[in-house]
Amino acid sequence: MADASVHEDPESAPGLRLSRRGIVVLSAFGALVLGALGWLVFFSSALDVRTVAVQGLESGKLTDDQVREALGGLQHGPLARIDLTAAEHRVEKLPRVARAEVWRGWPHTLQVKLVERKPVAAIKNVDSTFSQVDAAGVSFATEPSAPAGVPLVELALSQQANDAAGVIDRATLLRAAVTVAAGLPTEVAKRAGALQIHSYDDIRLQLSGGVTVRWGSPERTARKAVVLTALLGQRGANYDVSAPDAPAVSG
Repeated sequence: MADASVHEDPESAPGLRLSRRGIVVLSAFGALVLGALGWLVFFSSALDVRTVAVQGLESGKLTDDQVREALGGLQHGPLARIDLTAAEHRVEKLPRVARAEVWRGWPHTLQVKLVERKPVAAIKNVDSTFSQVDAAGVSFATEPSAPAGVPLVELALSQQANDAAGVIDRATLLRAAVTVAAGLPTEVAKRAGALQIHSYDDIRLQLSGGVTVRWGSPERTARKAVVLTALLGQRGANYDVSAPDAPAVSG
């Protein structure tokens, strides 16, 4: 039995040495393959960006070319090396873009999905152009005419409001009006011609058909919108939701 045990050791030793050599060889080969793949993906032109696919262009005012121009050099080179966060920030610098998402579409496509800003109100400028403002109060576009389906903000300040200009300035009043505009139900917004600011606490909405809505301040806008929607089922020329718990209809 002892002789048999001694006889097996010389035969098993070479097998163990070959296995270790095999591991070394396979490791070296694996590193070589990974290195080649890394070079192929990150440094060669084999997986370069060849297409920029843009989703979310709904207004017809923003084009694929403008998005690509905003990306600049970030749309060139190996897809794996594109800084996606930097690309998103560049697209979001476009005035009409509220937010953007950028990801890789292998093997050659840079995918861009964006959400455009939508106007909730228009403000007439001194040069007779109209600035479009979104629900966040961001003025993102200026055009010769006001967009359809949103109210035109008009300053019709009372003497009291003018006297208080040092406390409640024009910018604050415009933000108040935009808050009201953003909270209007879609059907009401479509009927709205003007959103008149007489003071911070006296905002009025002029609807088609000569209808006036006394809105009051921008506080409780969501509640006022619900109340107004219900009141519009009643005939009248004047609707008052400035105190939404005690609304009134007249005329």
